[in-house]
Amino acid sequence: MSGGIRAAACAVAATVGAACAMVPLVDGAGWLVQAAALLAVQAGAGVAVRRWAPPRPVAVAAQALAGLLLLTLVFVRDHAVAGLLPGPSAFREFSRLLHQGAEDVGRYAVPAPETPGIRLMLVGGVLVIGLIVDAVAVTYRSAATAGLPLLALYSVGAGLVQGGRDWLWFLAGAAGYLLLLLAESRERLLRRGPGGPAAGAAGPAPAGPLAPGRAGRRIGVLALGVAVAVPAVLPAIGGGLAPHGRSSGQEREGGTISAVNPLVSLRDSLNQRENRELLRYRTSAESGQDLYLRIVALDRFDGATWRTSERRVTDVPDRLPSPQGLSPDVRTVRVNTSIVAADGYGQDYLPLPYPADWVRVSGQWRYEPEGRTLVGDHGQTTRGLRYQVSNLVVQPTAEQLANAPRPPESLRREYTKVPSTLPAVVAERARQVTEGARSDYERAVRLQEWFAVAGGFTYDTDVRTGGDDEAVARFLEEKRGFCVHFSFSMAAMARTLGIPARVAVGFTAGDPQGDGSMSVGSKDAHAWPELYFEGAGWTRFEPTPSRGSRPVYTVEQPAPGASPSAPVPAPDHSAAPRPAPTAGADCPGRPSGAACPDRSGTGFSAAADDGPGADSGVPVVPLVAAGALLVALLAAPPLWRTRLRARRLGGPEPGTPDEVVRRTLAAWRELLDTAWDYGIPPDATRTPRGAVERIVRDGSLEGDAAAAASRVGDAVELALYAPRPAAGVPVDDVAAVRAGLRAGAGGAARLRAVFAPASLAGALRKRRLRR
Repeated sequence: MSGGIRAAACAVAATVGAACAMVPLVDGAGWLVQAAALLAVQAGAGVAVRRWAPPRPVAVAAQALAGLLLLTLVFVRDHAVAGLLPGPSAFREFSRLLHQGAEDVGRYAVPAPETPGIRLMLVGGVLVIGLIVDAVAVTYRSAATAGLPLLALYSVGAGLVQGGRDWLWFLAGAAGYLLLLLAESRERLLRRGPGGPAAGAAGPAPAGPLAPGRAGRRIGVLALGVAVAVPAVLPAIGGGLAPHGRSSGQEREGGTISAVNPLVSLRDSLNQRENRELLRYRTSAESGQDLYLRIVALDRFDGATWRTSERRVTDVPDRLPSPQGLSPDVRTVRVNTSIVAADGYGQDYLPLPYPADWVRVSGQWRYEPEGRTLVGDHGQTTRGLRYQVSNLVVQPTAEQLANAPRPPESLRREYTKVPSTLPAVVAERARQVTEGARSDYERAVRLQEWFAVAGGFTYDTDVRTGGDDEAVARFLEEKRGFCVHFSFSMAAMARTLGIPARVAVGFTAGDPQGDGSMSVGSKDAHAWPELYFEGAGWTRFEPTPSRGSRPVYTVEQPAPGASPSAPVPAPDHSAAPRPAPTAGADCPGRPSGAACPDRSGTGFSAAADDGPGADSGVPVVPLVAAGALLVALLAAPPLWRTRLRARRLGGPEPGTPDEVVRRTLAAWRELLDTAWDYGIPPDATRTPRGAVERIVRDGSLEGDAAAAASRVGDAVELALYAPRPAAGVPVDDVAAVRAGLRAGAGGAARLRAVFAPASLAGALRKRRLRR
């Protein structure tokens, strides 16, 4: 196998090894096999073109064209000219698939289903990274630099996947990179010959070109072993191969779950011109207005955002367990409800009245016991779904809630956590509002009434506030917002008072229809707080003014001795006027309801932690964009430097003595800048001959490189002082000196010369001084 083919094959192996880190992101590894096959064909195109010895950019362009044709053939064949050549229709289809893939990335948690859009993003991304790696390592023969795009590819997967087999993906990527370095070293030794640059010198000759390669392999394997073994045995947050202590997480049982974020933005749904129908149901409940359809509960609070914890999921039981904390002394009424979802409403969480007792639903659904929610598995959604639910309407009395025993310590500890960054004014205002209350129930009711009636708050879906730890405090000061603000703030304040609290997301009851059914539209999207009281369990409250219904048990009772004529708030069943629901999907390009993208800028984000890696709060698309930005920033200096070098040394042969002088001086500037990039700054006090001697000495130039530097110095002196300049421009000599400086420099110096060239920094400083 020739050196060029070997290096290209190793570049493919290194790219595929780094891409292995992305295998856990999707359900199945078929995309990786496909990417590896297409990458091999793309690399083969580069090998074939390089055999003709064209300019290096031509080989890169040929590979890029081959990659585009391959993607066209595999993904948009029906829209291409002759099934292969991309035309306007093919590019439109590429755009549609990428848009769909970006939506799917935002919709699904790890591991996501392998949709066509996600597959295109993965395979196309691997081909792009593979093209960069091949260009840098094979075409431009800088294998060490190729580690940067490999690292960017590896980081996307490693940054989103937690626990388990991270070290295996690191080992695969690192082994591929090591293989690439060894291939470059072998090729360099073969080019220089068995004796190396000092062939013929005194002393024993090396055993051959493979002896250093064997030593390099031993060193590389040892380094990889240390990199994997040391973190495994050292104590670290999150553990290693050898766990330390007890894991804080819970493993999901019985398969994987891909869940859509239930309500990324309520404001977009509430502000739509049309109230699109999402659900229609019939119920045996006496008061349909109290039947909220709950999607998910958000129980983790970081100061600005509420999220769901990652929980264990199981098969859906025939009858759901009894609700946590519910006492037989509390009155309950069983209600049966039949629900039909619109074809345009694609939600992975199943909307259910709370607490459900049993659910009859077709498809692949999983049960999460802590939140009592059903989640679609392997792409299962609510689109066009028909299902039946039996639920309990829990009817505690105010006296039962006021006399509720203290909740279990483990539950109280988990559901009263607030971050240390939460502004002190939040807890202070909660104490002020509830001052004099004799129980947690009275404190909860006073919070609700303060938000809904007495506090001077205004319901407004156009509110825009910053998303940070000050979000709750800012809302309490400005007193304008919609259900997200009210529910998030009341739950946070309840926690500061020691009352277990979380936020539920779903829909209000909807509007009655002439046939006796209830219609739930996009404008019924809602969020409300749930507070825990032992004996009643998780209990709904309604702090949002003019939305939904305040439960009867939250009507504040007059204090002993109060005047009988004192006004007592009555249950509120009012709702803001809104248009009747119309059939159809919710928002273009997104699942119906609350899955529209968040453009409100509220900073209150109702998001679900849907799988491993979701704790970071960083979705895949921003990470990919950040990786692409990193690669672009790293590529900018070498590209700028390459363009400047080509401008100085390129062009046709000069025809006049003046052109020879100009081009010779440009070559001289390039030589000085190249030396500067390798740590030899220019010295304006030296003559050209003295500058050359310094470059040869400090750059450890020998043989042809030293002779080439001397010839460049002679040509510059002739151009400056002789009646006639030299016959030609020393372009090849400058290239020889550059190669000599690179060969004599260490690895760090080479990287610095490529990605942080000192000559560019010096040029920028001079430009600022001239200004």
